[in-house]
Amino acid sequence: MDRREFLKVTGAGMLTLFLSGCGTLMAPKQGKATIQVKPGQVSGGKKMKIVVITSSPHPKNESTSIYLADRFTAGAQKAGHEVFTFDAANSSTHPCRGCDQCHMDGPCVFKDDIENTLMPKMLEADLLVLTTPLYYFGMSAQLKTIVDRFYSRTGRLHGKKSILMATAYNSNDWTMSALVDHYDTLVRYMEWQDAGKILGIGCGSRSLVESSDFGNQAEQLGANL
Repeated sequence: MDRREFLKVTGAGMLTLFLSGCGTLMAPKQGKATIQVKPGQVSGGKKMKIVVITSSPHPKNESTSIYLADRFTAGAQKAGHEVFTFDAANSSTHPCRGCDQCHMDGPCVFKDDIENTLMPKMLEADLLVLTTPLYYFGMSAQLKTIVDRFYSRTGRLHGKKSILMATAYNSNDWTMSALVDHYDTLVRYMEWQDAGKILGIGCGSRSLVESSDFGNQAEQLGANL
């Protein structure tokens, strides 16, 4: 039985469990609510250039994490910010080979969509939004490919602002712990300013995330930048 069939078979019986997770905006390990930004706090009242990276291999209208990305984008655009979205799952990408031909300052040997399309946008961006479904308690391989390719412009990507948005089937209090630890370490290394996290635990289907409050929270986060 594949994962989609499993979701259909078990969906009804697990609905109560899922809903117990949806609507709770918490960082599981720390047990604290994610950063709640006040209007204009992150942008300083100025128009920002934002890059949203989605990484779900599911169709747009089925993906739970892309739903959060779209709601965030709607809020950010209403607030007057410029948003560029990169679909990591359906673009031509290559994992970093560790060849060091870039010397951490580019260009990368791979002339793919990361180098030609995404990287120029990231370099000029004020804010990077990393969006992922939770796979085995970490980010998707599609997003990790992008993160590893930061290497080619490590210094020039330092000092930006960032947001993490993720969705998960599980709703345990530790579900997002490993992902949050990874993200927080990345923020520390890259000297980014964490502008917030939306951690959609207990959202194993599109209908569940849509019926939760996570979408509203993502849109509000974008609007408050």
